[in-house]
Amino acid sequence: MGYKAFDRPLVIAHRGASGERPEHTLAAYELAIEQGADVIEPDLVPTSNGVLVARHENAVSDTTDVAARAEFAGRRTTKTIDGRSVTDWFVEDFTLAELKTLRARERLPLLRPGNAAHDGRYEVPTLKEIVALAKRHGVAIYPETKHPTYFAGIGLGTDEPLVAELHAAGWTAADAPVFIQSFEVENLKRIAGMTKLRLIQLLAADGAPADGAVASYAAMTTPAGLAEVATYAFGIGPDKAMLGGGTLVRDAHVVGLHVHPWTFRAENAFLGPSFRRGEDAGGHGDLRGEIAAALRSGVDGFFTDFPQIGVETRDAVAGE
Repeated sequence: MGYKAFDRPLVIAHRGASGERPEHTLAAYELAIEQGADVIEPDLVPTSNGVLVARHENAVSDTTDVAARAEFAGRRTTKTIDGRSVTDWFVEDFTLAELKTLRARERLPLLRPGNAAHDGRYEVPTLKEIVALAKRHGVAIYPETKHPTYFAGIGLGTDEPLVAELHAAGWTAADAPVFIQSFEVENLKRIAGMTKLRLIQLLAADGAPADGAVASYAAMTTPAGLAEVATYAFGIGPDKAMLGGGTLVRDAHVVGLHVHPWTFRAENAFLGPSFRRGEDAGGHGDLRGEIAAALRSGVDGFFTDFPQIGVETRDAVAGE
């Protein structure tokens, strides 16, 4: 399948407008839509009764008030997630009803104190609620399957429920407003056998997929590696640090893959060195400049915590 660009690069609201509201809340998604985002992104994990909800990780003490809830003190435990020992409270140990009693909080309060002012206001949303929101406003969604091998191993596989939910929403065709993403490989290949919806292979700047399907992410960025990805995916989602001089974008386009890098954030702590301004990690640098450089390299879309800046920069670069 040859490469065919969209009319304009997609602005993908990373966990919603997460630079301005606590991430993965309906408020963050709603603000992103108001700011003109084309796509909203929910990371998905399952509750104990198999309902998919939006959290960046299955460990939730950083993004909810669970640690302050005495009734759940006994749920704190230690698990091995993708080879790493984690002590926390985990979504898969809560029913949806229990999880709905928790309230979201800002994950990065030192860098985003304005967001922390919203702590305690919002619930953890379900995939069903996010789909309904997207359909009301006519935007696309970009769900990520988090730790799919881990969840399949404990009997809470996420691939089938995700596809079923999306198909039930009427999104079944290849041009439906959906992109399914994963850092793992085998689950994307399985999903490719279940649906025509577009799939995105996420790529980290180092390491390898947790399912062990490929020796390294670096190997997936070679011409041969990209050609293999193109057999099951619509595109790649590389760490923005992998863009370099545009070679990855060109090589991906040659084999028909779209390129959606992540994640563009305004804070100096997350910007490339040449785009930082001042010494304060939480201070805002030249996010517009960093996004513009990526757009000029030919990317087809990009993840950002600040969709309004993303939309304005995308439109400005288009007018050059």
